[in-house]
Amino acid sequence: MNWILLVIGGVFETGFAISLGKAQQTSGKEMWLWLLAFIVCVSISMYLLFKAMGGEAAIPVGTAYAVWGAIGAIGTVIAGIVLFSEPITFWRIFFLTTLVISVVGLQLVGAEK
Repeated sequence: MNWILLVIGGVFETGFAISLGKAQQTSGKEMWLWLLAFIVCVSISMYLLFKAMGGEAAIPVGTAYAVWGAIGAIGTVIAGIVLFSEPITFWRIFFLTTLVISVVGLQLVGAEK
């Protein structure tokens, strides 16, 4: 269950980054709505990260934060490409791939006792 909470929290991290990007592109009432979306997303994301690191099957803080951050970073880059017309380059995809490999590696190494 904690892993599900962590993944959902990572998705909301993507949401708060997108909200900030959209707030930058707008003004007036629309900007304030995007800032409200940011506050909601960051609150839910942090709460779910907090919950994932506690309880019976607690995820260690280092692993939880790395996975949460990676989900948010990957989601934000993909959203930037789709929503903000950011470029798709070899190096962006390369470093996203290394990020995923690093997080998986942390999980594998963290499982060794």
